[in-house]
Amino acid sequence: MPEEHLHIISFDVPYPPNYGGVIDIFYKIRALYARGVRVHLHCFEYGRKSAPELEKLCYEVHYYPRMTGWKFAISWKPFIVISRRSPLLIQNLLKDKYPILFEGLHSCYYLADPRIAERFKIYRESNIEHHYYFHLFKAESHLYKKLFFLFESWKLHVFQRQLEYANIMLTVSKDDRIYLSGKFPGKKVEYLPSFHKDDNLNILPGNGNFALYHGNLGVAENVVAAEFLITKVFRGLNETLVIAGLNPPERLIRLIRRYSNVKIVSNPSDDTIYELIRTAQINVLVTFQTTGLKLKLLNALFSGRFCLVNPEMVAGTELADLCEIGSDAGELKEKLSALMHRSFDGSMLQKRQEKLIKFHSNLKNCDFLLNLLPLSHE
Repeated sequence: MPEEHLHIISFDVPYPPNYGGVIDIFYKIRALYARGVRVHLHCFEYGRKSAPELEKLCYEVHYYPRMTGWKFAISWKPFIVISRRSPLLIQNLLKDKYPILFEGLHSCYYLADPRIAERFKIYRESNIEHHYYFHLFKAESHLYKKLFFLFESWKLHVFQRQLEYANIMLTVSKDDRIYLSGKFPGKKVEYLPSFHKDDNLNILPGNGNFALYHGNLGVAENVVAAEFLITKVFRGLNETLVIAGLNPPERLIRLIRRYSNVKIVSNPSDDTIYELIRTAQINVLVTFQTTGLKLKLLNALFSGRFCLVNPEMVAGTELADLCEIGSDAGELKEKLSALMHRSFDGSMLQKRQEKLIKFHSNLKNCDFLLNLLPLSHE
């Protein structure tokens, strides 16, 4: 059989797959490998080491240093984009004529480059980035970081015009598809849910005795969500809240010390997070911005019992009827107290199984992706 080839430009080294966008990239690569596609992976390095695990799944893997420093931060191009450019990358892309998948706006420095004007180019959206950075601006308390996020949001809004050069755009939520279709009428924009680690549900029977909130606590938006849960939802309740995540700031740790029913698990391993998700009675997840798909929600639905969320967490997805939804702190409190005394039964499991396998099967979504692409052959 002829070999099918695809270039993927990743904004980070997608191993280990332990946060947001790299989870989508890694498990997409794994699904492509299972379908026999030869992936030419290009990664930007900045803190995460080269990974032999990627070489087992890819035809070839290239690493490029990310260019950081103040002169890139004050550029008129977005810092997350201009810091991910490399003459060696464009040289490697020009060695053949295979399609190119740009992962996130971060990786799109060369999207409009005339040297690849004739190539088939796919933009994989992970967020409406200028919206995301504006929410970071609102959530951040440090003045310098606030200004950086605000300026970056404006630059990303301007740079978004470069997406005109993509042949196809693939969004992670239905709402984002509506947005990009409106901004780029006539362009092909398709909804392709995020790839993720689970091929089957693995939910523990019985009941747990705590609620869990997990996320990257080095991100201001997640800290705001955690503070909201502590001070507005769990304050005055007997139920225990466990907050788990990477790099919690000192201000959050100090806040948690004031509440006897709140505990923190700092920098947990992947195995620890997985066990917390499975053993919790409730995975409670809130967000205050609607772009993208929250992969931690998928993890909780595949491996955890009850999921309690706010409407923003399920916006643009088909997952709302698999969750309990509270629109404000009062509703979240009420539903939290009720769920702590319920058992997750077989009918709930069956409903979840049917919906998740229909919309979030990695191999089904991989086949959908492949059917969109004019893959090159050897």
